[in-house]
Amino acid sequence: MEVYLVGGAVRDKLLGLPVRERDWVVVGATPQQLLDLGYTAVGKDFPVFLHPQTREEYALARTERKTAPGYTGFAVHADPGITLEEDLLRRDLTINAMAESSDGRLIDPYGGRNDLDNGLLRHVSPAFAEDPVRILRVARFAACLARHGFHVAHGTNKLMQEMVDNGEVDHLVPERVWAELNKALDCDMPAKYFSVLAGCGALGKLFPELAGLLEDAPASTHGQARLLLPVLDSATTIRRDVTIRFAALVCDIDNGGTDGFSMAGLDAFCTRLRVPNHCRDLAGMALQHRAQTHRSAGLSATELLDLLTSLDAFRRGERLADFIAVCAAEAHSTDPASHDYPPADLLERAWQAAAAAKPDTHGKSGPEIGDALRTQRIAAIEEILM
Repeated sequence: MEVYLVGGAVRDKLLGLPVRERDWVVVGATPQQLLDLGYTAVGKDFPVFLHPQTREEYALARTERKTAPGYTGFAVHADPGITLEEDLLRRDLTINAMAESSDGRLIDPYGGRNDLDNGLLRHVSPAFAEDPVRILRVARFAACLARHGFHVAHGTNKLMQEMVDNGEVDHLVPERVWAELNKALDCDMPAKYFSVLAGCGALGKLFPELAGLLEDAPASTHGQARLLLPVLDSATTIRRDVTIRFAALVCDIDNGGTDGFSMAGLDAFCTRLRVPNHCRDLAGMALQHRAQTHRSAGLSATELLDLLTSLDAFRRGERLADFIAVCAAEAHSTDPASHDYPPADLLERAWQAAAAAKPDTHGKSGPEIGDALRTQRIAAIEEILM
């Protein structure tokens, strides 16, 4: 039995990046042998086990055979006779098809190290075309490794185009599309994710709301097309937060469409992709209230209080900071030289003043208490406006 470190851990180690998780392949073993050593079986469809101490994943070397359309239509075969090279051959990209032996030796049968040095995202074999999730993964790797100069190989982009034309992406379920989008939004350059999808023709099928943001026809060079996503680009410089970046993406959709992006459109978008409520809620707040926030310097105390109330700032104050970050990203996208966003300070001070207001409720009840609180909050905001 031989054990090898594989996949992303080897790739990131060679790139000098932090290794966040380690995956292992076991060659020459049976499931029973691992169980006898104290490993726990966790894979229903794949022979995957958890190490008894580290709880890291150990998978038996395996091969896969396509049996049906989509990303679940595979038959898996694992036995002690399958070699490491056969296991690596089924992987998506050459930079993910490297392994490291227990003595630190690099096993690289498909040229992953060379592609790593040249910033190339290249498929390992024609079997790449059997799994449509790999289109999303290539786009995500492009977004995460863009600052290292990575781009999609011409042959790989051509294969992705053929997959789109053959209808493979039509079999992707919403949960998987969102899962990959969620990871892509957490990358250094998330806009690259959509550029790669546009370059292979998948953007219109997966994210038709973004189709109007294409500056030109999909480019053939490196499988990337030019998309106008200035708010999302700006948000990446403010805070690494998927919720904020998703709301920024929605602002780009709203700004780029002929008729904007209505709340009904947002709801349909989020429902189709199974977007979590916290992302949907912040995006909705941005759609409805960011224009007024940009003009907040001209608002009265009453209007500022109504804005804060609409943002639910007094019950969920933490969302106010997220909302302001989205607004700041949009403001900076139109004026990159600006480092400040004045409405942020105004809203923060208005919120603090209003939240600290303590009206006299003696002898009052029901609606009277609410009216007294509102009056006191307006007076507190008026003081900071003087």
